[in-house]
Amino acid sequence: MNFFKRAWLSMKARKGRSVLQLIIFTVVCVLILSGFTIQSAADKASELAREQLGGTVTLTVDQEKQMAAMQKEASSSDETSTDTKPKFQSNPIDVSDANDLAALEHVKSYNYYSSTQALASGFDPIESSGDTSTSDDSTSSKDTEGPGGGNGGPQMVDADLSINGLLDSETSTDFEAGTSELTSGVAITADDKGKKVAMVEENLAKQNDWKVGDSFTVTSSDGNTKVTLKIVGIYKTTDSGSDMAQNFSFLNPYNKVYVPYTVANTIKGSDYKNTVDSAVYTMDDAANISAFEKEAKKVDSIDWDTFKLDANDTLYQQMIGPIDSVASFSKNVVYIVSIAGALILGLLVMMQVRDRKYEMGVLLAIGEKRGKLIAQFFVEILIVALISFGLAAASSHYVAQLAGNQLLEQQNSSTTETTNNTENRGPGGGGQGGPGGFAGSVSNLTKNTEQIKELDIQVTLEDMLKMGGIGIGIAFISVLLPAALVLRMNPKTILTKQE
Repeated sequence: MNFFKRAWLSMKARKGRSVLQLIIFTVVCVLILSGFTIQSAADKASELAREQLGGTVTLTVDQEKQMAAMQKEASSSDETSTDTKPKFQSNPIDVSDANDLAALEHVKSYNYYSSTQALASGFDPIESSGDTSTSDDSTSSKDTEGPGGGNGGPQMVDADLSINGLLDSETSTDFEAGTSELTSGVAITADDKGKKVAMVEENLAKQNDWKVGDSFTVTSSDGNTKVTLKIVGIYKTTDSGSDMAQNFSFLNPYNKVYVPYTVANTIKGSDYKNTVDSAVYTMDDAANISAFEKEAKKVDSIDWDTFKLDANDTLYQQMIGPIDSVASFSKNVVYIVSIAGALILGLLVMMQVRDRKYEMGVLLAIGEKRGKLIAQFFVEILIVALISFGLAAASSHYVAQLAGNQLLEQQNSSTTETTNNTENRGPGGGGQGGPGGFAGSVSNLTKNTEQIKELDIQVTLEDMLKMGGIGIGIAFISVLLPAALVLRMNPKTILTKQE
């Protein structure tokens, strides 16, 4: 009798055991196919996130190297018994150097930042409850020095406003994050470079009865420079500021004034002409950050002993971290289920062989080849596998959608909790470019970034082929152990013991 027919008749005669094999094989195939579809969905989500977010690389002063140099200078001063103390030096970035990096491949957009503080002249800033400083011009030349704004050297404690110089407000961190939103007028763009224009917060505008087109004057903290600015835009902020904002008016988010970086440089002094505190480059794809850094290091005009590149893919990692965790988990599921499925089915087939020893002995005694007996076992399990493939294809989409989204939700919750804990422990405010500058806005950017909360699960032909390949492999492995028993069977011994 043909071994295909024997396999079919054997399965009909042992319906209960065939159904048990079908259930086990179907569960294994569903889990394997679900794992593959979740991985495919995660890969697509990762690719989409990279395209949408890109990643940023910041050109800034290498403060660690600068601090090390100061410590070395201090040690040298102690040895020579001099009274000269090392001082933290300001190292602004030349705009021409920043432009050289902006021209490199993979740069989708870029922004320049130059920040400082200033005094209000002839108008009222939003006062902070604990601020004891004044905005009177007569007090603007105090001798008491405090922390300066940005990289712009020491400045006076007396300051009412935070002056945030930039190249393009729409692509700045505050506006991209949604922390600040333009409510009237126009944004500051690269075309405004050199113009004395400003964007003010709506609470500051209401307090002074300002509207778009009005002008106001600010004075540098040392009192040496006055600049009259024309309001081209009014924005609204949701930033609550740091705890220090209660004591210093210039840290109050409502007193943040956006201007072209050239205006900020004018307020800081002539030494800062054609310079910026930091330059931020947004990549066309977060995966190209390393390639950009490699090419940037070849730009000889930049002193890489003084400056450094900081790759900031925080947004990308925040969105992609949970997805990668889900993809990794689904990959482990495929491995575990494949191994466990092969072992369980192998043991089940081996138990069948033990119960069918007499049948095998009779077939061998009448001249049936051992290879055909092994083929019969394989056909039996293969028939079960093919039915399981169909059931898995029909149901794995729903299983993968439910499991994938549930896992992603858990990972998102865990990531959000970790991010919040980190921010609560970290220092508030400040950053590159002075209080309220670029680095101080990164946390706002990550807070307002919407996480990917759902995976687009689709069962593809590629996933089906992968599942089929593994399924046939499991079927083959599950027959190996029984095959070893069949190959060493002696029909005479089997029939003698049976009798």
